[in-house]
Amino acid sequence: MDEEAFFKKLNSLCTSKEIFCFVSSLQVMSDTMASAALQRISEVEVDDSGLKNPEGVLENEVFRALCFQFEFGSSKLSNTGLLNALQALMKLRVDPQSTLIVSLLSEGEKRLRKLSVKNLCALGESLLELESPSCATLEQIMHQVQEKDVEKWSPREMVLVYKILQVAVREGKQYQDLLNRMNNVTLTIVSQLSPKFTSTILNSLVILNQSQAVPLLRALCKHSVNHIPYFLGDELVDTLDAFLCFGYGEQIFTEALEMHVPKSIFTMHPQTVSKVMQYCCQKQILSKPIFDAVAESFIADGDKLTPEQIAGYIVPFGTLNYLPPSASSLFRKLETILRARFSHFQPHTLLNLLHSCVLIQRYPLNFLPRLFRPYFLHQLQAQPPGLDRTVTSQLIHIFLTVTLECPFYKGPKLLPKYQVKSFVIPRSSLDVHLLKRVRTGLLHLLKRRTYFASEVSTPYFYVVDIEMKLDEEGFVLPAAQREEVHRRIALCVDGQSRFCINSHNLLGEEAIKQRHLQLLGYEVVQV
Repeated sequence: MDEEAFFKKLNSLCTSKEIFCFVSSLQVMSDTMASAALQRISEVEVDDSGLKNPEGVLENEVFRALCFQFEFGSSKLSNTGLLNALQALMKLRVDPQSTLIVSLLSEGEKRLRKLSVKNLCALGESLLELESPSCATLEQIMHQVQEKDVEKWSPREMVLVYKILQVAVREGKQYQDLLNRMNNVTLTIVSQLSPKFTSTILNSLVILNQSQAVPLLRALCKHSVNHIPYFLGDELVDTLDAFLCFGYGEQIFTEALEMHVPKSIFTMHPQTVSKVMQYCCQKQILSKPIFDAVAESFIADGDKLTPEQIAGYIVPFGTLNYLPPSASSLFRKLETILRARFSHFQPHTLLNLLHSCVLIQRYPLNFLPRLFRPYFLHQLQAQPPGLDRTVTSQLIHIFLTVTLECPFYKGPKLLPKYQVKSFVIPRSSLDVHLLKRVRTGLLHLLKRRTYFASEVSTPYFYVVDIEMKLDEEGFVLPAAQREEVHRRIALCVDGQSRFCINSHNLLGEEAIKQRHLQLLGYEVVQV
């Protein structure tokens, strides 16, 4: 049978049994055809969980006969036949220590200087399948690759070289000149990249720390918008990781996510949903279509999630200060899961989860006695990051919430030794330019700087941006005066960084601060 007819027939077969039957019917076959048969078997028999039917494939007489020919005739194989067979056998999980794989790898290494970029990539990809690939061989492959003309590479070859570089650079080898050439050429072929290639290159740029490749990153991020409906779960995760790593967050990308996620939420992998929520949370994007869909998904399938995935779904609601329409069902489901699986949650995961609840006035009273016990606090301290100021601030938020908002709570409280003087306030959350303008305006109005104070620490851990005091008749008092103070005004200088992006929705930590200041007797005025 001529090769064209062979490949046409081979690609129409959908099971290894059909392929073995077809191959055994042929009297003569080239090594290229035989390696293609192995590749087709790997395509139909291997999925994300591995080889579907190991015994039916690896013990098959036709498969064993093909392997015998490849092992003892490796020196006579064409480059394409050799390397395609090696790739297929690695995907079929043939023992890397077997004489078959060792023989093919050894023969491939002997031919390094004569291999095309395509075949070098095939050899490199096979090496990457090994748990501990030979770094010396990868280095030799990269030495040969550097001498090739990057502009003539196909998109697939470009992607494979990026993947090989991830390992080579991890081993301390520097290939920045090659990377610069690749980044420049990849920029010209971005429009040709499939969803898989797009996400793989973005992931490589993250691992290879190519933050300086700004034009390429922008082009890839813009191009990825078109692929959102077609990304597989891990591909979307890698793409979102790259957006987070390099600081990209285009509105058009968010809009594409809003179109895709609600329609696909019940078929998406929980890890992918968690990554979407992490992206929204870190970018401070309050997307109601996404959050509402995630809430419905959690209500339906929350029992199937791991503790970390549960936190990934729920924590952003508190961080971005948003209650979905199904909030009552959502938190009822969460409470049911916590009752059944409380001991399964790691201490810091549990703290993040309960802290996010109090930010949006969902009080986990049934679980607070365990949270404030010395044993749990010791567990927090023993695991990274320990009881740093951020963790302690979360504990105090919960403590203040039950003290001010749940006076009927009579259980254990946070011990004084775990309380700090004030909350950790990221410097980026305070708009210093707006604060300066407000101070200037107050000085112009009140004539004297002594009538207001800036960044005032309260006895209740919060820091007030600007505090003013009034007497009973409404006259302004000096900021330092303690007697005859009838009203206290807290001016919250809320720059854009305290809101969800492109909205007037305060972030959870700022919302709870203003709520608590009011309960502590302040008149809160937003500026």
